[in-house]
Amino acid sequence: MVAFKFPAEQATTKVLDITLQIGRTGVLTPVAHLTPVKVAGTTVSRATLHNADQIKRLGVRIGDTVVIEKAGDIIPAVVSVFPQLRTGKEKEFRMPRACPVCGSTVAQRENMVGHFCANKDCPAKRREGLYHFVSRAAFDIEGLGVKIIDLLYDQGLIKDAADIFTLRPENLIGLEGFAEVKSHKLINSITQKRRITLPRFLYALGILHVGFETANDIANILASRASKPSPLKRGEMERGVYSSQMLTELQRMTADDWSSIKDIGPVVAQTLHKYFHNSRNLRLIGKLFNAGVTIEPPNASASTKLAGKTFVLTGTLALLTREEAKQKIRALGGETSETVSKKTSYVVAGVNPGSKLDKAKKINIDILNELPFINLLKRAG
Repeated sequence: MVAFKFPAEQATTKVLDITLQIGRTGVLTPVAHLTPVKVAGTTVSRATLHNADQIKRLGVRIGDTVVIEKAGDIIPAVVSVFPQLRTGKEKEFRMPRACPVCGSTVAQRENMVGHFCANKDCPAKRREGLYHFVSRAAFDIEGLGVKIIDLLYDQGLIKDAADIFTLRPENLIGLEGFAEVKSHKLINSITQKRRITLPRFLYALGILHVGFETANDIANILASRASKPSPLKRGEMERGVYSSQMLTELQRMTADDWSSIKDIGPVVAQTLHKYFHNSRNLRLIGKLFNAGVTIEPPNASASTKLAGKTFVLTGTLALLTREEAKQKIRALGGETSETVSKKTSYVVAGVNPGSKLDKAKKINIDILNELPFINLLKRAG
């Protein structure tokens, strides 16, 4: 099989500086700060350099003239350097031995190219983990964005994700920007999101290598392994029982069990096995459950009108994020894929679609713009 993609639009600019961004897993990602330049329809002033090996491979230095492009028309990245344009004032970048935030040791992990902060309590890791936890594909708590997370964290009101669900209006009143109405509104938003589906819950935990697609695959396997919840009561007690069932199944999974799941290899399998046998992680999950978070049992009465249909999304949607669209498709029994083939039922095309749209036209796959797609979801649901 051969996959063809049109070359990404490129632009030339200058590297003004290279800084480090610390992710929720502790990985240090070098980021190039650039002279702003327009590429693929947007102005870019930052681009990822991925890791130290990539910097070495490219030979990029601070002050270099470089070529950038958007990987997948989304993420800006440096792809090449013009060494012949150097003036002699350029500076080499080296990974630090200590975390720039907490000062802890920075080292590479076995079989991984990235450099990681060794401190489990690094403030940067905690913040990034909290940002991820409340993101749209995770708990999706309205009104709880980056600035509010920073405010609550800096005030000592939250230290981990479970603390979010113990907040009360009186904790917020008096903080910058918070009066009585806004305080109650945020607490109501938090309360409404205590119930969550298993894929969202797994994704929210921020496990290394586990994106939403993997979380959904895991959820499907676990749901089939766990005993079905009683249909007699659909209240808080049942959800609590189902949450406990899911945690029990997660702890029962061996590395071989994890490897048997679609698209999970031995490295990710070991990561998952270690995560759900780590007392620190289990305490956090237990703390979430004690704070009222419950995993929703699958809805047996949900529509399956999209069963047997496979959707491929391309381009930017205006009314939904891609993850939201995928979740709605799956909730109606459909499947999603990243590649267009003869097995594809529909290609959903947003703004600035990529080569997937062209391939769909060539092999006569049905193409839906966003509004017809939403109408299809409404009819199916």
